[in-house]
Amino acid sequence: MEKVNEKKRNIRKNNIIQLFLVVVVIVLVNIISGFIFTRLDLTSEKRYSLAPATKKVIKKLDDVMFFKVYLSGDLPPAFQRLANETREMLDEFRAYSKFVQYQFVDLSTISDEKDRTLAYRSLAEKGLQPTRLMINKKGQSSQLVIFPGAIVTYRGHETPVQLLAGSNLGEDPNRMLNNSIQSLEYSLGSAISVLTKISKPRIAILEGQGELSEMETFDLERSLNQFYNVDRVTINHKINALTIRVKLDSLHDKLGNKYQALIIAKPSKPFDEKDKFLIDQFIMRGGKTLWLIDPVYTPWDSLEKYNSTMGVANDINLEDMLYTYGARLNSNLVLDMNAMVIPMKTGQIGNQPQFQYFRWYYFPLLTPSVNHPIVHGLNAIKSEFISTIDTVMAPGVKKLVLLSSSPYSYTANAPVLVDLQMLREQPDERLFTRGPFNVAVLLEGEFTSSYLFRIPPDLAENKSLEYRKKSKATKMIIVADGDIVRNQFNMKQGYPLPMGYDQWTQETFGNRDFILNAMNYLTDESGLITVRSRELKMRLLDMKKVESEGLFWKILNLVLPVLSVIILALVMFRIRRMKFAGKTQ
Repeated sequence: MEKVNEKKRNIRKNNIIQLFLVVVVIVLVNIISGFIFTRLDLTSEKRYSLAPATKKVIKKLDDVMFFKVYLSGDLPPAFQRLANETREMLDEFRAYSKFVQYQFVDLSTISDEKDRTLAYRSLAEKGLQPTRLMINKKGQSSQLVIFPGAIVTYRGHETPVQLLAGSNLGEDPNRMLNNSIQSLEYSLGSAISVLTKISKPRIAILEGQGELSEMETFDLERSLNQFYNVDRVTINHKINALTIRVKLDSLHDKLGNKYQALIIAKPSKPFDEKDKFLIDQFIMRGGKTLWLIDPVYTPWDSLEKYNSTMGVANDINLEDMLYTYGARLNSNLVLDMNAMVIPMKTGQIGNQPQFQYFRWYYFPLLTPSVNHPIVHGLNAIKSEFISTIDTVMAPGVKKLVLLSSSPYSYTANAPVLVDLQMLREQPDERLFTRGPFNVAVLLEGEFTSSYLFRIPPDLAENKSLEYRKKSKATKMIIVADGDIVRNQFNMKQGYPLPMGYDQWTQETFGNRDFILNAMNYLTDESGLITVRSRELKMRLLDMKKVESEGLFWKILNLVLPVLSVIILALVMFRIRRMKFAGKTQ
């Protein structure tokens, strides 16, 4: 009996010691976790792991950043999923900074119609785009207006974030939603980056060679002003147009770039050699360049007036520069079966003209297919009279094609007759089999000066120019269409429309996002833009299997867990019975 009591005391003692050790370990783990932060993500695509660039931006916060998200209430399942993913992403942000706070707002709770209209107008003025949904409940249809976005506030400043990505024509809504979820980290992280920057980078839009006017690039400048300080610059042989003297010390200085990037949007007049030289040296000092060039001049005015026009080579004296850097623009026009539709007058009833829509092959819709941060997940991009680009040998320069026409395309070399009569004719589909053709390229690396061995004498003797033969590591993007950034104008009131919006089809294309991504990629040093190329796998149900095998899998999922528990209980009961039966004997 005494041995039994001793054994019980030892067991109790060991249990107390084990309990004490468990408590000590738990306390130590909590103390250590207060100093060492780590998170474990077991998903295959690291869905819940933030990119290093995003973490770096979030950890710089030293004041409250407030996200007001307008995705709440009785939403359709797809938008509810977007809301849940947004909440989870913001929770991830909060894990790395105590200054991240958020609130989800349900606009449908505003009962007064006048107040609700004012709220809608306020959000639209702040930059959020509304989405109208048709809701079916109990056999009745109703329209729901939501603003799938957020207003982010930091130290008295705010910026809008559009959470719902636009969709390509005919695209699966599930894919559109997946693109939106993939873009969440970049969209929300970019807002933090914009609001926390002490000063915006400076970029320039070139003038003086017949480029697009201020009104034609109104939305371009408005969109860029969110991220940059934008100037319009005319070089006109002035050395200080693109450069500035940077002091190294009290005795020495050097020539530096005044701007991080230069946009050249649809020039129509030839560049002279002095201005070209200054642009070349801007690039040699590490300046980034976005070239938006029309290799073929095709006047739309003549087409509207006479129903036909001639597309002729647009000689602006840039071919030698771009060839040295690694690209050749071709004097041709791309015709693509995957193209925009345009209205054409087909008759008149009384005083009212009658219009019909026809596919205009000279306006290709460019659907990005490469997995690069600039174009990943973008809507189709509309173009007008676009040409092709070839890449050529350039030592030290990497080339990547960003945009191409569809496989159902061909080219017509300039001079080419462009006639609206083709809209009334059945196209010869045998021609539309020669694509795809490259229309936009990214060049990265160390570029050789276009003026190597051929500097103009007056410039060669000017020591203040500090001529460079080879560039620093830099980047440029070349697009063979200047109209890709041109905004349309409202037909009745004449005000500029958003870039990429087509008033005929009332569709918004990906032009604005493409240009903003391009500029962010060229100028971004944080690496945040690389987050855009991240892919989340779509794990959607196979609807055919759901229809044919759905009942079987539902029953299996209901019955199998219950059977498993019953079988496990019977096995445990049998084991215990055998164990104690042996002891009683």
